[in-house]
Amino acid sequence: MTRADGRRPDELRPLEIAPGFLEQADGSALISLGRTRVLCTATVEDGVPRWLEGKGEGWLTAEYGMLPASTGERMRREASAGRQKGRTVEIQRLIGRSIRGAYDLANLGERTVWLDCDVLQADGGTRTAAVTGAWVALVLAARARGFTEPPETIAAVSLGIVDGGLLLDLDYGEDSSAEVDMNIVMTGDGRIIDIQATAERGPFPHETLDALVALARGGIDRIAEAQRRAADAAAHS
Repeated sequence: MTRADGRRPDELRPLEIAPGFLEQADGSALISLGRTRVLCTATVEDGVPRWLEGKGEGWLTAEYGMLPASTGERMRREASAGRQKGRTVEIQRLIGRSIRGAYDLANLGERTVWLDCDVLQADGGTRTAAVTGAWVALVLAARARGFTEPPETIAAVSLGIVDGGLLLDLDYGEDSSAEVDMNIVMTGDGRIIDIQATAERGPFPHETLDALVALARGGIDRIAEAQRRAADAAAHS
């Protein structure tokens, strides 16, 4: 199957992670995946939510947003409407639980880490790019603030079925016409943290799910390598 941008079905869009993109954040990374760009920062604060006080462990949570000019036409800021949209809440919960899923919060002590992911430009895969970039930001914050780094990579990728073919890393055009739309979060060694899969036009068999997970694994391997390179580059800069 030939894709509009000439990629193979199992090929990622060009991926670049720029670590330490902001000077004032404890950790930061700008992730570019094709034309999608997401700025991820990690900020460490002393103290934890009241329900965690005295338990000797920390908390890690995320916020996500799209800038007004991130799509083809201006998006109204959600703050001006007085509340977040359901999609925004869903995505920031995904980011937070994905990172928490493979990180021991006792490593933080009684501190809170805020992972802020802001979409500068959107062309599909913003939530998966946010998870991937947030991991890099967390690693850099751990180094800056002296707590334990995540022991393994946590990365995410989108995929789906378009015109009957299984495709990795959907851009907006592919995502908007997909028969099956899926996002998956994995550790670098292939263990699954989260799967979101939706049949847009009809149910699909579990064999198709298995094939999609296998396709995702190859993409996660390449994304995890880019994450490690970015973290190593920051350590030597």
